[in-house]
Formats: sequence, C-alpha cells, structure tokens
Amino acid sequence: MTLRCTVNGEAVVAEVPDRLLLSDFLRHELHLTGTHVGCEMGACGACTVMVDGDAVRSCLMLAAQAEGCTIRTVECLAAPDGTLSPLQLAFRQHHALQCGFCTSGVLLTLQSLLEQGSLPRTEADIREAISGNLCRCTGYQGMVDAVLSLAP
Repeated sequence: MTLRCTVNGEAVVAEVPDRLLLSDFLRHELHLTGTHVGCEMGACGACTVMVDGDAVRSCLMLAAQAEGCTIRTVECLAAPDGTLSPLQLAFRQHHALQCGFCTSGVLLTLQSLLEQGSLPRTEADIREAISGNLCRCTGYQGMVDAVLSLAP
C-alpha cells in the first residue's frame, strides 16, 4: 500500500508491505535508528514513538496504520542545530541514562505527557508514568529527578 504520513515534520510517501511494523519502517526504511526494538511485543517500551501526540509502541502498530498520521521519533526532540530539548537537558543533568537503550522510549513517553499538560509532578506518579518503559541500568531515580526538575 502507499503510505502517506508526516515523520518528524517531513512529508513521507512510501510503498509499504501490509504487514510491515511501524518500528521496522522507521528503522529500516527511514533510517531513524533512535527507535529501538527490544521485546517486539510491546512490553519493554523501547520502541515508543509519538503518533498524533500520543505515545505508541511502534512494534505493535503496522506502518499502514500510520496513514495520514503525524509521527515523531526521538530524533526530533533536539532542535535542528543540536540544542537539546528541556527534557533531554534534564535527563543529562540528572544522569538519567546509562546504556541509552530505553532512553528514546522514556523520553517520548514523557514528551507526550508534557505536551498534553499532564506531566506527573510526584515521584510516585512519575514512576507510574514510566512503568511501561523497562530499564535495567538506572533504577529510574535519575529519570524521576529529571522530571521533578521540570516542575514550574
């Protein structure tokens, strides 16, 4: 099928097989390798992207389902000149990543909440918000501290 969508602000028109996963389309066709593939069953959150403003597991969505959608990946969080977003800066300042495999999914989960005006403000709520993103390195405290630092 012919897929027409917007990815990171760019119009995309591509022929995609009916069964191609969105994660594979982003990584292999568009070369947006910041979208990581971990469990391939939606449990780890590494493949999280934003589709029409909502955090979505791209390994559970077919590329064809993105017809007419606006998709954002971690590559679009920083400004074109490389300036990091406030969320990325907070992660850097609070050492909220180590190996980085989960980071793109966590950032996009939080970015979606931030843009919807529902970024959690308590440690318990932040931990709940990112509970669908598995991390084996940080123990999450740096991530929690980063989000807490964004409070007005």
